[in-house]
Amino acid sequence: MRSALLGREIREADLLPAYFFYGEELFQAEQFIRDLQRALVSPEVQGISLERFELSENRWRDILDVARTIAFFFSPWRLLVVAIEDAEDEDMTGDEQKILAEYLASPTPKTILIVLFYGKIRKTKPLYKAFSSLPKSTVHAAELKVLKNESLIAWVDGKLAALDKRASSEAIDRLVEMTGNNLQQLDSELDKLATYVGDKKLIDVADVNLLSVGVREFEDWALSDSLELGDYEECLKIIHKRFQEGDKPELAVLYQISNHFRDLLLTKSLLREKKDRREVFRAVRPGILETYGDLYRRKFRSLFGAIERIAHKDLVRLVTRLEQLDLKLKTTDTSPQALFESFIFDYCRPRK
Repeated sequence: MRSALLGREIREADLLPAYFFYGEELFQAEQFIRDLQRALVSPEVQGISLERFELSENRWRDILDVARTIAFFFSPWRLLVVAIEDAEDEDMTGDEQKILAEYLASPTPKTILIVLFYGKIRKTKPLYKAFSSLPKSTVHAAELKVLKNESLIAWVDGKLAALDKRASSEAIDRLVEMTGNNLQQLDSELDKLATYVGDKKLIDVADVNLLSVGVREFEDWALSDSLELGDYEECLKIIHKRFQEGDKPELAVLYQISNHFRDLLLTKSLLREKKDRREVFRAVRPGILETYGDLYRRKFRSLFGAIERIAHKDLVRLVTRLEQLDLKLKTTDTSPQALFESFIFDYCRPRK
């Protein structure tokens, strides 16, 4: 099994007791975990033990105590994944740093500790210093940035190679145009393409275009994401493309924007009822499960980030304005695209 993240085959003899990944695009790290699970399966034992810990809910001492304990009734290989999302968890006490160093000086055989820090890390904080100061023979530390341009194309090529496929430059350009640099979406589309072309080794642009039936659904998702982030320019790009395609795009755009505000109102209402944020997220985004890893975390942060950046009175005002926009669409000759652009500008401007 080849690891796209490490750029080499996964061999048991080369594995380290710890991996520390940090940055804004940890899909690659989640993929590395899945690759490890597949690579370490043996004929005798189908499946390996994987345990996930949220550092906001667990202490380093407890996690490392688990690491020292040999698991029974499972594969001899164990993966312990520690997810860190809160900037407050960048702090470590002196005792915690000592415990970590002592464990990694004599780690449990066939136990791999994988630490995932979501977002930009501060290199002056104890968490980064604790891992970066350890020997490279003990821990592999790497920043995972959002992939762009050549690095994104290289990632696509690596994924295709793992699928025993190639793609024309036109096909890759079209695929990236459809998905942007969202690795989760790219990974899914490449898997579907590989299945579709069967024994054919080269994927061409015609094959990619056959996936365009699903592009509209993805663009709806992309518009929702951009609205949550308050990204005015990206919203304009998506809406402009929709209007170029014709087929009453104003109805689809209105539906998507209305759904966005419905979700915001529902989230606000549930939070006022003192519901736990995870419970609220399950109610608003039932199709996105915690087991989805990085996708779940990104969507979780995005939704509650949108809520935190808009006051309730502004939300009510915008919903009223959206109703007025709907009326104008039905009763005037005003350009629908211009109406949407003005509305989105009003929504995004204060949130920047």
